[in-house]
Amino acid sequence: MKVGCYFNFQNYMDWDRYLAQKPGPPEITDAQIYDEDLYLADLVEPLGFDSYWAIDHYTSPYAMTGGALNHLTYFAGRSSTLDLGTMVTVLPWHEPIHVAHQISMIDNILKDRRLTLGFGRGAAIREFDAFGIPMGESRIRYNEGLEVIKRSLQDEWFSFDGEIFKVPKTTVRPMYRNPERILERMRVAWTSPESLPPAAHGGLGMLMTGQKSFVEYGADVRNFNAIRAEHGWKPSQPTVIVRVACFEDEQEAWEIMRRYTLEGQRSSRVHYEFADIERFRNTKGYEQYAKLREHVRTEEEALESAAKPQAWGTPDQVFDRLLEIQRLTSAEEFVLSFRMTSMPVADAERSMRLFADQVLPRLHAANAAYNPEVGLSGTNPQAIGSGVTPA
Repeated sequence: MKVGCYFNFQNYMDWDRYLAQKPGPPEITDAQIYDEDLYLADLVEPLGFDSYWAIDHYTSPYAMTGGALNHLTYFAGRSSTLDLGTMVTVLPWHEPIHVAHQISMIDNILKDRRLTLGFGRGAAIREFDAFGIPMGESRIRYNEGLEVIKRSLQDEWFSFDGEIFKVPKTTVRPMYRNPERILERMRVAWTSPESLPPAAHGGLGMLMTGQKSFVEYGADVRNFNAIRAEHGWKPSQPTVIVRVACFEDEQEAWEIMRRYTLEGQRSSRVHYEFADIERFRNTKGYEQYAKLREHVRTEEEALESAAKPQAWGTPDQVFDRLLEIQRLTSAEEFVLSFRMTSMPVADAERSMRLFADQVLPRLHAANAAYNPEVGLSGTNPQAIGSGVTPA
């Protein structure tokens, strides 16, 4: 089984100053956060992980990657064995020809290493507003942007005449090194039920970014592959994001998962402005977010749904939990988060090193098989879980 890592580059302690728009430097500078997460990221390759992934966020302390593809360009040259992936590139925020050229550059730098492209629509009001993009246009911008990128991979010369994007006959240089493989490794992240069928019919794969429970995701996998079967295609297995706290002491692992999950819940609520239910309700394509946020969860509910189902505990417990998540989702690859919100870098490093020493070799030897029973009723009802980061 393949196992990768990602980091949030989040300045959690700066939320209050940021929201007040208070002048002056943060208590912890963004530069310090960058130094710390880059230090951890530089451990991914020597510790034996298979891939490094980047997220696509802007304008707030929530995640400061500077854009997924821009971020990965650095690691394409920084590493020599790691595959790379986006989780996700938010297509509505970007001009698709620019995205295509960024992809081709990374593909050429990587040579024969894999590039997995996860795409999503985005859900943060503040990011749409900052880019001057109407949030209600996200679905059409996403669909058209994806089609432009696919055409750029399929034909040297291509054009596109859409409602939003008009692309005259053009080409991408440098030419892609591995266009067929990039097409095969395109993934989509989703929340709304309307998003999944087009992705399945379009031959895309699945990227699970913690927007649903693992049980719910399992049902989606089953439905997704039923559509693929209509085309005569073999089942697709998803890439699954999981948060990890791996320590010698189970109680320490739980306290860390508990504390930083609750911080993560708060951070997500603030960044995505989930309190503005009416705006979600009145924005085309985001009505489901309003329904999801009408019920304000208690702390205990948040821990039950967002913390307990993750992979935490001793190395043996973490390994067993990841095997269970694989069974529930038919994951072919995990992408793991070892540092959350304000977690000290030393604790994240201890967890990461222990995992690499005692869990990673066993996962590499595990068979990431497709589970034909995935999504069937009767699945372990306690194996629930939802994360904090809509794509």
